[in-house]
Amino acid sequence: MTKKLIEVLSGKTLSPPPVWLMRQAGRFLPEYREVRKQAGSFLDLCYNPRLAFEVTMQPIRRFGFDAAILFSDILVVPHALGRNLRFEEKKGPILDPLSVNEIEKLNVEKAQERLAPSFETLSLLKNALAHDTTLIGFCGAPWTVATYMIAGHGTPDQAPARLFGFTHPEAMKTLLEILADVSADYLVNQVKSGAEVLQIFDSWAGVLDEQSFDEYVIYPIKRMVQRIRKVFPEVPIIGFPKGAGALYENFARKTGVTAVGLDWSVPLSFAKKLQQITPVQGNLDPLRLVSGGAALETGINNILDNLGHGPLVFNLGHGITPQTPIENVERLVKLVRNFNK
Repeated sequence: MTKKLIEVLSGKTLSPPPVWLMRQAGRFLPEYREVRKQAGSFLDLCYNPRLAFEVTMQPIRRFGFDAAILFSDILVVPHALGRNLRFEEKKGPILDPLSVNEIEKLNVEKAQERLAPSFETLSLLKNALAHDTTLIGFCGAPWTVATYMIAGHGTPDQAPARLFGFTHPEAMKTLLEILADVSADYLVNQVKSGAEVLQIFDSWAGVLDEQSFDEYVIYPIKRMVQRIRKVFPEVPIIGFPKGAGALYENFARKTGVTAVGLDWSVPLSFAKKLQQITPVQGNLDPLRLVSGGAALETGINNILDNLGHGPLVFNLGHGITPQTPIENVERLVKLVRNFNK
């Protein structure tokens, strides 16, 4: 049986398009919250293959999405490199801030071994998913992961990481190259464990000027894509440089990714032009999904009317939020499934 997501990523137009949602496994589902309690900490949930499998499957059982995405977190990579990581309620992830001198001490040799729970989760999923449901593996992009490592936490405009890059350009390049290579190997191992499509999340791409975007976003992701393709030349890779704006086209042309994920601020007229050079994924505002009603229907119809005549993977423009009503997700799936170009 053909898999809709893989067909679209190969350049085909399907009507209706395949649909899945970023963060589709998460806090808006009561069954997720139950498993989260069992797990103890969020990190324990990520590293428990049986429980990570369960929360990955929950939205598939409930909504019948066309793809399941590995349940994990982008910061398991710095954790695997030996950095301290913890998640605090209402604060999010906390790391020990990385200094210039600590970059060479990152434990690259043990990283894949420490990431092994994700590979086990993927193997479980591969055996359980229906033949028409695509299994997506993922990681954070080097720049986004580096921002958390340098600051020790998320900041509104990632000023600590930007300043670090301007002040220590060689150290930043080294850090991004280490993260690119470890992350690429992580994704290769995910494919070996059952992932059929990969997504690279660059959640903080939008805070950079053009030169920095080239150095911190395009260069390391291109390095990753080339490293992955040496092992798996055909595996589809979706790049999601959130907030890239006018630089989306450069990203699509230069990194070598198969498709681009678009945030909700991308004009549909611009997205339509991008669609001529690459399949696109997105880009409903997650708060339209929270609101429901006319706001949700208008948003969905606008995307389908503008992008449904080319290679489109229907998705949000960022992750689903915890306050999202379940009935609104059900409505979204129904509206997308009923679309006919």
